[in-house]
Amino acid sequence: MTLEELTKHADAGSIDELNLISIEGGIYLLQARLQGTIRYLKGGEGDVAHLRSVEHARDLLKDFPPLPFHLVHAVVHDEMCGMPVDKREALRVPISFHSKW
Repeated sequence: MTLEELTKHADAGSIDELNLISIEGGIYLLQARLQGTIRYLKGGEGDVAHLRSVEHARDLLKDFPPLPFHLVHAVVHDEMCGMPVDKREALRVPISFHSKW
């Protein structure tokens, strides 16, 4: 979904939550959950947009109405150490749209 489409959904109140997915290498993906579906912010070429930081995401979302917004980190310890995957959930930290702290 483009930023324009994301903005329209946010203004219409159809977004349940936004998640900023942290990926290895300093890449962040913006995920929107809309009434049971998951959609990602896409760039101009139609590919998934790679954001640079939490601040970059906040800058894109600065005019959005208040929504639940989380920073999501995968649990990488098991992958790095070659340990078996268990039922651990990703780390989800609530973050603010406007405050840097």
